[in-house]
Amino acid sequence: MTKHDILTELDIVLEERKTADPNGSYVASLYDAGLSKILEKVGEEATEVVIAAKDVEASSAELLAERQNDLVKEVADLWFHSIVTLQYLNLSTADVLEVLGQRFGIGGLDEKASR
Repeated sequence: MTKHDILTELDIVLEERKTADPNGSYVASLYDAGLSKILEKVGEEATEVVIAAKDVEASSAELLAERQNDLVKEVADLWFHSIVTLQYLNLSTADVLEVLGQRFGIGGLDEKASR
């Protein structure tokens, strides 16, 4: 399975969870709780990414690999909850990939100025 396939499969699973029992699915329970709860999780995960990144920068050589692994896990959590947000609002990772694809070849400063 390619990395792109993972995002596609995740979109499919998250879409299916919209009709799942909230008592048997974490994602269904988030959908059931509504956008505010989902966004609360996104904010929580974003904060954890910030803390984990700072921990990587401040870590000793002995702890570097462990702290980097912690950061990657927190970013995965943030991405996951961000994708849940997209799905809740009837969007998908394909929508985000389309925008990212359109930005290739455009300098970051030029892209930002065009918004």
